[in-house]
Amino acid sequence: MQSPKVVVERLCKVFGDNPRQALDMLAAGATKDEVFKRTGQVIGVHDVSFDVREGEIFVLMGLSGSGKSTLIRLVNRLVEPTAGKVLIDGRDVAAVSRGQLTALRRKDMSMVFQSFALMPQRTVLSNAAFGLEVAGLGRRERERRAMEVLEQVGLATFSQKLPSELSGGMQQRVGLARALAVNPSLMIMDEAFSALDPLKRKEMQDVLLQLQKEHRRTIMFVSHDLEEALRIGNRIAIMEGGRLVQVGTPKDIIANPADDYVRAFFHGIDTSRYLTAGDLMQTGAVPLVSKLDAANAMSKLDGSAGCAFVFDAQRKICGVITRDGNGDGATGVRPVESIRRDASLDHVVARVVASPNALPVVDNDGSYCGSVDRALILKAITRSRGSHV
Repeated sequence: MQSPKVVVERLCKVFGDNPRQALDMLAAGATKDEVFKRTGQVIGVHDVSFDVREGEIFVLMGLSGSGKSTLIRLVNRLVEPTAGKVLIDGRDVAAVSRGQLTALRRKDMSMVFQSFALMPQRTVLSNAAFGLEVAGLGRRERERRAMEVLEQVGLATFSQKLPSELSGGMQQRVGLARALAVNPSLMIMDEAFSALDPLKRKEMQDVLLQLQKEHRRTIMFVSHDLEEALRIGNRIAIMEGGRLVQVGTPKDIIANPADDYVRAFFHGIDTSRYLTAGDLMQTGAVPLVSKLDAANAMSKLDGSAGCAFVFDAQRKICGVITRDGNGDGATGVRPVESIRRDASLDHVVARVVASPNALPVVDNDGSYCGSVDRALILKAITRSRGSHV
């Protein structure tokens, strides 16, 4: 199994002149507020451990003051830890020299902030190329690479404009391009889209998801917005009062919120919208038969199995047989539409409603994973909406 890209081990940060006293109080059961009231020490992060896998979007979220932004600054050592470790590719960031840390930030790590932080006197191209300039690349090469990423984020035609000539959403695209230009193995995005209006925010989420499909990078993304986290995150970590409350996939957190704090994030959100075919499907509900046996299998279908999926010589789903026998004259096999495992609920609903039978769910290689039908969808929607709205 591949090693995690980032490993955080028992990380703590206390702001104040006596961090040891604060840590001892926390170990004895005191809360963050009690420590502050008695000592004046501010607990930023306390005893946080998790890992971030290669190629995933890992979302850190929590309310204001929960410690998520401090935690992200501990990861790239903009803030020095009080205790604990941060390992990136197995190397302890807290133990490296300043020179090694600078090299790490220039070559392997990029940050995108809420404020666009663009240089107003520089063109879009010059802003996008800035990280490469700092890294010492020649002008021709850095501008070539910057133009490539401007193309990726849809800004190539604006390369000679100044930031003031762009909308807020376009300015944030420049910030994203600047981060991407150095081709980082780890991207850290701190509330990167929260200053944008809702439409521009969704647009930027779409850009990020498309880029992630094309070039799978490891991304740590800070947000206070659960809908954003559910939409873009492979996994979500929820923080409260400097502590990590829960880590899991969107499905895990929707289905099993750790406590009332996590549950409160769902208030007013229709969580069913974030379910995929893979979340909805069941295995073993529909029989599988080979194409060679399809004609014989059709006569054996009973009331509990009104249809069976047929697989070909490559063991890919190639059709369906049903009790009524409608289909190819020789075998009774008729075509069936497969649904990708990562397909959205809207896509699944549209396909299943139009089909009299269950539909197969397949992975990226077309291999069979399970099936979905109308009853499953109705059950999932009713449960999600009834529980959280």
